[in-house]
Amino acid sequence: MAEKAFTLNELYEAWPVLSTAERVEGFELLQRQEAEEFFLQLNAQDKAQVLQGLRAGERRLWIRLLPPDEAADVIQESAAPEHESLLSLLDDQTRSEVKGLLDYAEDEAGGLMNPRYARLRPDMSVNEAVSYLRRDARSRAKAVYYAYVVDPQERLLGVTSFRDLLTTPGERLIQEVMRTDVVTAPENLDQEALSHLFARHNLMMIPIVDEERHIKGIVTVDDIIDVVQEEATEDIQKIGGTEALDGPYLQIPLLRMIRKRGGWLSALFLGETLTATAMGYFEAEIARAVVLALFVPLIISSGGNSGSQASTLVVRAMALGEVRLQDWWRVIRRELVTGLALGSILAAIGFGRILLWQTLFQLYGEHWLLVGLTVALSLVGVVLWGTITGSLLPLLLRLFKFDPASASAPFVATLVDVTGLVIYFSVAAMILRGTLL
Repeated sequence: MAEKAFTLNELYEAWPVLSTAERVEGFELLQRQEAEEFFLQLNAQDKAQVLQGLRAGERRLWIRLLPPDEAADVIQESAAPEHESLLSLLDDQTRSEVKGLLDYAEDEAGGLMNPRYARLRPDMSVNEAVSYLRRDARSRAKAVYYAYVVDPQERLLGVTSFRDLLTTPGERLIQEVMRTDVVTAPENLDQEALSHLFARHNLMMIPIVDEERHIKGIVTVDDIIDVVQEEATEDIQKIGGTEALDGPYLQIPLLRMIRKRGGWLSALFLGETLTATAMGYFEAEIARAVVLALFVPLIISSGGNSGSQASTLVVRAMALGEVRLQDWWRVIRRELVTGLALGSILAAIGFGRILLWQTLFQLYGEHWLLVGLTVALSLVGVVLWGTITGSLLPLLLRLFKFDPASASAPFVATLVDVTGLVIYFSVAAMILRGTLL
């Protein structure tokens, strides 16, 4: 890497493809103000990576730039043997706050919160509150939306916005200005549920409280944006039929990538061997009516595709809170109608294709009409089964406390492949008995 000062945009664009050593070198070549801006916008994993590449004195400087919640995230992303050395770089107050945050699970509200927030006493005047907040502003850089009113035991009494303080006569007391209907979150609330709370109430900040309503810290909307992205990424990866990567694609070690993808792929392969078993079971029918084998890929792919569609839609609807377990009957009714409609559309296309090829090439013999009806009715049955299976599987997984995203599209497709063959040859046995079978 050339010895020149990088601009912020140049390093930002090149960052995903740089090695660790190149990242640290490029970061050290930034101008101080740009380096500070760049460091603060990195995710916790990248911050930890940069810190590990810096000299001890530089490491102390940069980790002390972080608020307690971000410092805790960086330490969690570092290797376990490095935790104590990173903690030792913090000042006493921040070290105590960070240790408290590390006691929470990473995906809980307590693990996301910042223990530093703007607090006021109810007996303060508005003028006193504004003066206090002005002096206290530097250490509360992120907490710029609301001030929380607490009693001497740090129990939450109410909240007031900075706008309310600036537009209220200075002699009024805070207890007269504050709102007592405060939206709060328990410290053990899952981060995904916390993101739903933010979305439902359209808030910029939510206080985190314990069972006795002592305020422990705050979570801001910028923290939740990261959570939403993380949860969506994890769901998409699971829907694709892999374990969650828990890191950027290009930075995941190759062996770890193989392990995360290989397990699911092996399970899906074993599932597909059941398809071969089913084909073997209907070997006699195929031998008597070879024409049936021509449409096997068409039938099972249609069922798998319809199931994958349904599972993807329901998993995402559940993630957004649009579908709950008690909505299972509404989901079934919708998918029954949808499956019949989609199956009928594909049946018409399939029958039309057989009719056209029979007219042009005489491929399907004298019983082509029965073959066409077999394929058409099978498509209706398989697509209907696929949509019902794909929509109900995520709900069943949620019922048994599993992640609905595990109802991945490949998994649903594999499941429907096997049952699709059974439906196809059962329909063929009914329609073609006495002719081809």
